[in-house]
Amino acid sequence: MSLSERIVALDLWHLALPVVSRRDHGIGSVAGSVEVIVVRLTAEGGRVGWGEASPWSVFTGTPEAAYAALDRYMRPAVLGAAVGDIAAVMERARRMVAFATDAKAALETALLDLAGRTAGVPVWALLGGRCRERIPLSCSLADPDFGADLALVERLKADGIGIVKLKAGVKDHRFDMMRLERLAADHGDLDVRVDYNQGLAPGEAMARVRDVAELAPSFIEQPVRADQFALMARLRDAIDVPLLADESVFGPEDMTRAVAEGICDGVSVKIMKSGGPRRACAIAQMAEAAGLTAYGGDMFETGLAHLAGAHTIAAAPAITLGCEFYQARYYLREDILAEPFPVEDGHVVVPDRPGLGILPDEDKLAHYALRSTVAA
Repeated sequence: MSLSERIVALDLWHLALPVVSRRDHGIGSVAGSVEVIVVRLTAEGGRVGWGEASPWSVFTGTPEAAYAALDRYMRPAVLGAAVGDIAAVMERARRMVAFATDAKAALETALLDLAGRTAGVPVWALLGGRCRERIPLSCSLADPDFGADLALVERLKADGIGIVKLKAGVKDHRFDMMRLERLAADHGDLDVRVDYNQGLAPGEAMARVRDVAELAPSFIEQPVRADQFALMARLRDAIDVPLLADESVFGPEDMTRAVAEGICDGVSVKIMKSGGPRRACAIAQMAEAAGLTAYGGDMFETGLAHLAGAHTIAAAPAITLGCEFYQARYYLREDILAEPFPVEDGHVVVPDRPGLGILPDEDKLAHYALRSTVAA
């Protein structure tokens, strides 16, 4: 097997995966199921690489758009390319379709997985080498039934997880404060973060964010709309708690502006926003150079995308605030990996096997597929 081998096939699955509960976020809710796109690349020698797009219509785009971007527009950039020509393929993909960052993340993940399996090295080795073997795991609390979230907290603590992120800005301010006060009273040993997902209107943001800051969460994330850079900067100046940007920063271009305008103390780095692990690492490096912190965020993902994120963080020293790769274990009714996503004592364990380290279960892909484009 050689990195000069050509890629001869690109296969796709559009999956709908059942979830255990409703989740309310500042920009929207999820219930029933989540939809993801899985891509498989095959080289002429038969070796394969896998990737996942995890879209959300209110955040990165629709699954239909991600499927079309890969199937119609990026396919010509991939077929016939050498397995090792990752940068060249991704540059062609960038020029062939605008935005579609989740689809580009899926493609780059599959390219890295294929190259890693071909070369016999983990994906983190292709991203510059590993700086950590374990990543602290955070789990979000977003169930409208707070009692259900409290039961989840007990389960998380029993599993050794010590970080939670409360999704706020959905119901009224009293509900948010009540939940934070309850967590502080009953679970004072937890590292509690707060994420508004753009849920606050400009006129209410200052007072509410100041109130929450008085309870001293570890950070407050994206209180207002992504385009409200000036308001983010004012909020940052008004509180002593670190303010993180999420939806305001998709790629390095946004990171440049965020630093220049002083909108945040840190950034949530997600491969589905950045367009792949390489650009995610670049964002983390930019944050570090500006004296900012970084956190490993995610979308509504399966273990396949979690693996890509874990390899990214393993190769990104600047991402020091842990990761949020909990869906495979705590939100999906069934993950698509052939082996459990690796979590141990409250940490994600970064695989050291070639490529991503774990394959998806193709029977599960067939079972949950709404549609597919698979070569005979």
